[in-house]
Amino acid sequence: MRERAALVGLLNNSQRPFDPEHALDELAGLANAAGADVVLRVLQERAKPDPATFLGSGKVVSLAHSCDATRADAVIFDNELSPAQLRNLEAALDRKVIDRTQLILDIFASRARTREGKLQVELAQLKYMMPRLVGGGAALSRLGGGIGTRGPGETKLETDRRRIRHRISILSNEIDTVRRRRSQLRERRHKSAVPTVALVGYTNAGKTTLFNALTGGEAVASNALFVTLDPLLRKVKMPDRRELIVSDTVGFIERLPHTLVAAFRATLEEVAAADLLLHVIDAADPERERRIEAVRAVLEEVGANRVPVLDVFNKNDRLDPGERRRLAAVYPGALCVSGLTGEGREELIAAMESRLGLDTARVTFEFDAQDERDRNEIAQLYRLGRILRHVASDGHVTVEAEIPRRLLARFRREGSRAGA
Repeated sequence: MRERAALVGLLNNSQRPFDPEHALDELAGLANAAGADVVLRVLQERAKPDPATFLGSGKVVSLAHSCDATRADAVIFDNELSPAQLRNLEAALDRKVIDRTQLILDIFASRARTREGKLQVELAQLKYMMPRLVGGGAALSRLGGGIGTRGPGETKLETDRRRIRHRISILSNEIDTVRRRRSQLRERRHKSAVPTVALVGYTNAGKTTLFNALTGGEAVASNALFVTLDPLLRKVKMPDRRELIVSDTVGFIERLPHTLVAAFRATLEEVAAADLLLHVIDAADPERERRIEAVRAVLEEVGANRVPVLDVFNKNDRLDPGERRRLAAVYPGALCVSGLTGEGREELIAAMESRLGLDTARVTFEFDAQDERDRNEIAQLYRLGRILRHVASDGHVTVEAEIPRRLLARFRREGSRAGA
């Protein structure tokens, strides 16, 4: 059974101006993704949060009456609450209180499918809960206190600080193992010289739909937040028969909790190690400028701000011709596509090919047709380069190809005879 939730946001003069009507829309989407129906929205203008109750005693009393009238089961705040604020609000409102960070962690807990994803979510949850264990048994119940009570697990309700620290240590070690394994896989891909393209963007920008359009895959796509949690990797053949790897990653969000960024660093390193980033932007989103800045901030935080980026405005089918022209004028280097209809797919592939193959060289190789190693090298050329000419005569094979310049030394080291 879905819970009934009241949403609470705080506006102050330090925030960048934006439409108050949309202030809680994203929080409502998060609540819906966690399994709650929104029955009440409350926005308060205040210079700074009250240190005891966040809203102030008078507003808390008013909120309690409104929650009673709407029969709200939980109150969700669009901010991170201190442990003291959390306890005081629960006592005053007499119902479950959840802040933005816990709500996002709760969604991630429900979305994680792989063992790696579950480890990372549990680590983030435990680090978030550690300072909130003050107060004994009542506070411990918050380990299962999210929407649908999907915390790190019901079995942890009576876990003390020492055991939680021990569990955090175990999880950190296991995630370090994951990081090393991913690093080895990246090194293997680097040696095979297959370029990697990572799709990044704000959650619900349509990355998975575009990923499916590019790869011909059938990854689950939905008009909901954080549908993709565990990264997906697929090989894609370019028109000139070269291959690349495309990865779909977890969606970013404004004010992404630092506990999540830290826990998912092993996964986000895939983004930092990519050869090219496709920054997928919801072209029809009225808040797209804020979303763009939020994604760029997360990319900088995970060390991916030095990777070349191609801006891709998705959901182009939702724009009228005038808006398309304005978008093209404001972002002259960006592409406008529709992952749903396939519009702009060929242009996007051509742009990816251009970005990844700007430093190609035209080279002629000679091979011994009887040598197994040379035959493997010919197969590698067909996979990694664009073949212009292939001539076989008297046991010798001559191949003229365009390949990325960075691969020239690799082929020469492996013994093939090459000439420019």
